[in-house]
Amino acid sequence: MAADKPAAPADRRASALARLADERIDHRFKALPPDADGLTVGELAAERRNLFTGGFTTPVLALSAERLEHNLALMEEYATRHSLAFAPHGKTSMAPQLFERQLAHGAWGITLAVPHQVRVAREFGVARIFLANELVDAAALRWLSSELDSDPDFHFICYVDSVRGVELMDAALRSAGARRAVDVVVELAAGDGARTGARTEADCAAVADAVASAGTLRLVGVAGYEGEVPDATPERVHAWLRRLIALAAEFDAAGRFKGDGVPGALDEIVVSAGGSAWFDAVADEFAAIPQLSLPVLKLLRSGAYVSHDDGHYKHLTPFNRVPEEGALHPAFRLWTQVVSRPTAEQAFVNAGKRDAAYDLDLPAAQVVRRADGTEVAADGVTVTGLSDQHGWLRTAPGADLEVGDWVGLGLSHPCTSFDKWQLIPLVEADGTVTDYIRTYF
Repeated sequence: MAADKPAAPADRRASALARLADERIDHRFKALPPDADGLTVGELAAERRNLFTGGFTTPVLALSAERLEHNLALMEEYATRHSLAFAPHGKTSMAPQLFERQLAHGAWGITLAVPHQVRVAREFGVARIFLANELVDAAALRWLSSELDSDPDFHFICYVDSVRGVELMDAALRSAGARRAVDVVVELAAGDGARTGARTEADCAAVADAVASAGTLRLVGVAGYEGEVPDATPERVHAWLRRLIALAAEFDAAGRFKGDGVPGALDEIVVSAGGSAWFDAVADEFAAIPQLSLPVLKLLRSGAYVSHDDGHYKHLTPFNRVPEEGALHPAFRLWTQVVSRPTAEQAFVNAGKRDAAYDLDLPAAQVVRRADGTEVAADGVTVTGLSDQHGWLRTAPGADLEVGDWVGLGLSHPCTSFDKWQLIPLVEADGTVTDYIRTYF
């Protein structure tokens, strides 16, 4: 009798995602209705409760169903229009349900940052992963080697940016008895004083030489992150992207992508960049990549688009520069409640640093919802600070705000909004909660 074949990636993803619906609601998940304890997530979703009248407690983070879908579709269209493969950065949400939505919207795979995140993605059947970091942890490399050896359909790529890192990877993989080489891309730093990456083209060549000598690694391309260009301007970002492309061409001309001594012929060269602030520059420069000896996988990695925001990325998004290509919509709103109104100039709500992103900008008061369900603009209401569990509001003369009112806050920085919530209600425009997005931070 033939051995059972591994589940196909789509089947594996569907099975793992279906299990999310079986998780029981209890005290672990803040803001969910207390009377839902004991229900499964699927059962609660099927009730289609209203966020405002269905027993949810404040503070509660809501993700707009319509705006989420708009953002997913827009970036799919953008990548297709510019002939880019898309591996959105999953560290933004760490939500397998959103990974699945991104893959359904044409994503090549998912980008991640650390081994734990890779394990989450693999648990939920993601078949293509780009790790935007050098991986030198021996325990993680042992696990990765086992995962690659057991699943021939698993495609994994990670950064290398130092000879020492290559040596550590090689030693760990040899110790693990790795049968498949790990695909790597040399990371070119965005400049002096930037984050990671080999600083010069000569440094990159030394790293590539080390990869060629390793035997457990296969050089498949070059990559970097233009968001770290110091004192970034369009001119400086474009100049760095041209350096990255020239590095790929130089490596190709030198035969560095032949993979001599490593089993498995290379069928494409990877050139990857792209955060959420300069993907228009990436699209422009990647369109000019010259013909190389193999087809080029032009891989964009923007991640914050999935929810966008009302602060940092609202101001930085490339769609501000190219409005004819569309616009992302902020999909998060944090609903909190006024719990104290000690003076005419001050009020306090029950959401603070434990609930709202605050690392880039403070939340912005957008709307006030009265007990009778009417909503008015939060005119004259400003968030001036956050304690652990309180938001400090300054109220201008005439601001109509009472204890018990709900205040809807717009947030800045998606990455530090998602990570404070394990189950996030997915809410339609009329307040109906249709699903709950599970995160794994």
